[in-house]
Amino acid sequence: MEGLQQQFLHFLFAASLLISSTAISDQIPKPYVVYMGNSSPNNIGVEGQIPESTHLQLLSSIVPREESERIALIHHFSHAFSGFSAMLTESEASALSGHDGVVSVFPDPVLQLHTTRSWDFLESDLGMKPRGTPTLHQHLSSDIIVAVIDTGIWPESPSFRDEGIGEIPSRWKGVCMEGHDFKKSNCNRKLIGARFYNIEVTSGGNQTHIEATKGSPRDSVGHGTHTASIAAGVHVNNASYYGLAQGTARGGSPSTRIAAYKTCSEEGCSGATILKAIDDAVKDGVDIISISIGLSSLFQSDFSTDPIAIGAFHAEEKGVLVVCSAGNDGPDPYTVVNTAPWIFTVAASNIDRNFQSTIILGNGKSFQGSGINFSNLTHSKMYHLVFGGKVAAKFAPESEARNCYPGSLDYNKIAGNIVVCVNDDPTVSRRIKKLVVQDARAIGMILIDEENKDVPFDAGVFPFTEVGNLEGHQILQYINSTKYPTATILPTTEMTRYKPSPIVASFSSRGPSSLTENILKPDVLAPGIGILAAVIPDSKEPGSVPIGKKPSLFAPKSGTSMACPHVTGAAAFIKSVHEKWSPSMIKSALMTTATNYNNLRKPLTNSSNYLADPHEMGVGEINPLRALNPGLVFETDMEDYLRFLCYYGYSQKNIRSMSKTNFNCPKNSSEDLISNTNYPSISISTLKRQQKAKVITRTVTNVGSLNATYTAKVRAPEGLVVKVIPNKLVFSEGVQRMTYEVSFYGKEARGGYNFGSLTWLDGHHYVHTITI
Repeated sequence: MEGLQQQFLHFLFAASLLISSTAISDQIPKPYVVYMGNSSPNNIGVEGQIPESTHLQLLSSIVPREESERIALIHHFSHAFSGFSAMLTESEASALSGHDGVVSVFPDPVLQLHTTRSWDFLESDLGMKPRGTPTLHQHLSSDIIVAVIDTGIWPESPSFRDEGIGEIPSRWKGVCMEGHDFKKSNCNRKLIGARFYNIEVTSGGNQTHIEATKGSPRDSVGHGTHTASIAAGVHVNNASYYGLAQGTARGGSPSTRIAAYKTCSEEGCSGATILKAIDDAVKDGVDIISISIGLSSLFQSDFSTDPIAIGAFHAEEKGVLVVCSAGNDGPDPYTVVNTAPWIFTVAASNIDRNFQSTIILGNGKSFQGSGINFSNLTHSKMYHLVFGGKVAAKFAPESEARNCYPGSLDYNKIAGNIVVCVNDDPTVSRRIKKLVVQDARAIGMILIDEENKDVPFDAGVFPFTEVGNLEGHQILQYINSTKYPTATILPTTEMTRYKPSPIVASFSSRGPSSLTENILKPDVLAPGIGILAAVIPDSKEPGSVPIGKKPSLFAPKSGTSMACPHVTGAAAFIKSVHEKWSPSMIKSALMTTATNYNNLRKPLTNSSNYLADPHEMGVGEINPLRALNPGLVFETDMEDYLRFLCYYGYSQKNIRSMSKTNFNCPKNSSEDLISNTNYPSISISTLKRQQKAKVITRTVTNVGSLNATYTAKVRAPEGLVVKVIPNKLVFSEGVQRMTYEVSFYGKEARGGYNFGSLTWLDGHHYVHTITI
């Protein structure tokens, strides 16, 4: 296959492969989701909802009478879409899938949970904007409501105070659920809603565990509190993590309201519960839904059996934008998740701040390592330095000892020493390696790991630092060059104005999407490394809090989980200014104004110092202030998404059930036509050298000056001929929308992916799209 791809006009492309998981055939009941498409206009009950009795009747037609206790719904979906979850056997699930009105039936999947300086960094044009320019938080509209579907919330955090915030919008229909440790008074004009659910977590085989989440919206994990404060936390002065990252903590839209939906525990998140939370959030009246959760990239579901894709489809249908994390399975390709075109998919980058810990060797050499530690080691005392591979326990392979596997080290040989470990085998995490060395009573640990050195690991009071292969090689050389090598590890210091930034995080999942390469995913890049934000004041893990200190109310965390709410906050900010803009207009504005350069004014790179491509960064780093005035936007409507489903191969019957319309699929539907979806990036999975030019169509809407003329500027890779017809768009008072064609002719282009861009210029706006 000669795949030629390009970046154009702030378009990005992504491709995906469907990996379906096979269910174990058995007749032991387990949780299933029965998805029935849009809420039907028939059988509507009170408040426009489908009554539970309708779904119970369907369930009773399948479940044997002698097992009548199973005729019960775990969750009932009736607002944004119709369906339920229940305990079913495989044969019952199969029988239900054949019923009219049932789109899909699938086992309830387990999904996994996937910031002071970051917003200043984003709004300062990557640290280079002149002082005195407007800032994100100067717009104080407080009518926007963001739903955070996560592990709950810690309401006492100063990030959720409501001083100065007006009355709750009258359209809000949500609730503040009480629990044993959560009262209605914990909600306020900032945190206006909180819900919790019974969480079903299915683990291996047929074992099902249903956890009642301790009957409270309170966050016991910390993930939900962190993501909520990144999106919409209020200003908190003098926030820091035990003195690191000192400054004012705030979310992207500090006046935006927050509604928390607790769907996850430490074990994971039930897909059915996430569906229920989306259904509730849409009914409650939210504007944007933020989901830092996803399926494993190894077991990606089809769009009709992915709970987030299903819920997001119907949220979009109701005018609610859904923003999701791209996943943390990078840097391998085909790992991006949450790739439906109606989802706003976010990859992670760093900001211009880093946390470094200095290593000083006995020969006087020093190295800057990455990591967070609050140790009490100093320059004045040195400690014996040993390599894990040389202090293996009896019968333990050297390969395991060098990686500091549990049980692989001789504790007598490392007690009181600093231990050097490597990361040849990523199956053992940094946290496990650190615990192994710490349990052996070592003084400290140096980790040699090229891939993850961009993400600072928090070791608490334990002396820890991480270096790449180049520094690691010199440290090992020193150990081998002397009889008694020594070293010390100094406490962490903060490095400001760090360059280059942003770079794509090593862990950030990459495209192309394994479901279809004809939509570019991820969509955008946003800060996700070392982001300081609100946490639960927890000191459960020994050594996590410096001696004499109280648990911190703020802490740095890394992941696409942190990048996602940056986009949520930016979208809320734009929505507060442009209240009538649809989800796709907000998404387009953030995509076509994204930044492709770093704070060195050079093209964006990844953590390996190579140029970042759109499969890693989407269209680039979001620029929320520039997105307020994008000039042109790509409106992707529900008809676009329904045609996408036709092209993808779904039956017209199921598509009609999903949309509750008489929609007809185009007569000639094929996956290649997905590239014609009116998306703010262009992706073409296959461009054959022998074929004639492939023509892609796009339509733009003018949201800038009534009279404007835009001219196309194409940047194409060598050998790929790209033409735009017309290459000039003239808008007047009576002309708000215009359509153009982009043709791709690849006879002379190189094989593999080709990336380029198409930018529309009018002298004021740069409407940039990426093409693959």
